[in-house]
Amino acid sequence: MNNKLKEKIASMPDAPGVYLMKDTQDKVIYIGKAKSLKKRLNSYLRQDLSTKTVALMEKVCDIEYRSTATEAMALLLEANLVHQYKPRYNVSLRDDKSFPFVKITREKFPGLYITRKKDPDAARYLGPYTNVKLLRQALKVIRRHFPYRSCRKMPKEPCLYGRINLCPLCCVGKISAEEYAKRLKDISLILEGKADSLIKKLTRGLQMAARELKFEEAAKIRDQISALSAMERARACASPYLELEELKELLKLKSLPERIEAFDISNISGRQACGSMVAFCSGLSDKDNYRRFRIKSVHSIDDYAMLAEVVRRRYAKLIALKLPLPDLILIDGGRGHLLTAQKELKALNLKIPLASIAKREENIYIEAQDTPIKLKSDTPALNLLRRIRDEAHRFAISYHHILRRKEVIGK
Repeated sequence: MNNKLKEKIASMPDAPGVYLMKDTQDKVIYIGKAKSLKKRLNSYLRQDLSTKTVALMEKVCDIEYRSTATEAMALLLEANLVHQYKPRYNVSLRDDKSFPFVKITREKFPGLYITRKKDPDAARYLGPYTNVKLLRQALKVIRRHFPYRSCRKMPKEPCLYGRINLCPLCCVGKISAEEYAKRLKDISLILEGKADSLIKKLTRGLQMAARELKFEEAAKIRDQISALSAMERARACASPYLELEELKELLKLKSLPERIEAFDISNISGRQACGSMVAFCSGLSDKDNYRRFRIKSVHSIDDYAMLAEVVRRRYAKLIALKLPLPDLILIDGGRGHLLTAQKELKALNLKIPLASIAKREENIYIEAQDTPIKLKSDTPALNLLRRIRDEAHRFAISYHHILRRKEVIGK
């Protein structure tokens, strides 16, 4: 291992995260997780490595890492990155069958259970999930409030789960097919990370139990809320990392766009024209660094000229104050808006990656190609760009309303 790589390992944080090992072609060949990145990567410096590990390290020329808040988040991130990059040395993780799925069968009263095999049937599969223990705990909590059928074959008489209110007794007609379908939809939303409805329901139950002095029941509900809330937080924190990773690949960026600044222009017939800039750090909004710009040099209806002024003012100021520059600039608009911003950056001798997103078709334009990038509506990277674009638009509109109000009432 070369000295540069050893120095990089020495600088790793003593924190949970995921590391990506790359070869001479900058291709990811191995991805691993760690409770402590520093300790885990230092273990690769030992002399007593296995033959397989030695073969791997002989090909490693660079190592990147992604910090996470918890070890569980590192596990989730590792699995998603492995499925994205498919590294040569992550043989077991590349196979979806090594992870559990939630299977919802295709029947009048579908069954729901955990499986590690995706059969070629019409069933719906949620996942894969990286932590089967956490998945079982989640289903256990969900089932207490959303009873579901888990038997592989519909029985003729109520089973134990039905008698203890963990199954809605589909077998004896205690629930209609329509009502049961709605219940499974709710469960699917929870497993997909949208547990707000269940958390609200549990919260109401907690309040009622507290009012009735049922302290033991209240404590159980409190623990259930904590478990679901923890799952939501972990999912929310891991998700931006995955979006940023995908965005890096789609926009052909050299590094992860940890800091993104986005611009939008707002005016009505040229009156009270203004611009907004919102900042996102690690995929999350950084409201302390939002900026508003009242257009000064443009007195006609010219979005391009207004955008040029705002971009010029923003980055001329950063240069003058010697402040850090963003990893990516996002413009609300089409290719013309992209070229306008590109021209201003070139005049300032700046080379910051640029992208623009059009409103209607949501095509994405980048400097490296003339044709737009078209993504499916559920693509994580597109969802991130949408959120940033919409926030820039909201911020611009809110400032425009302030200026209009001042114009009318003088305040």
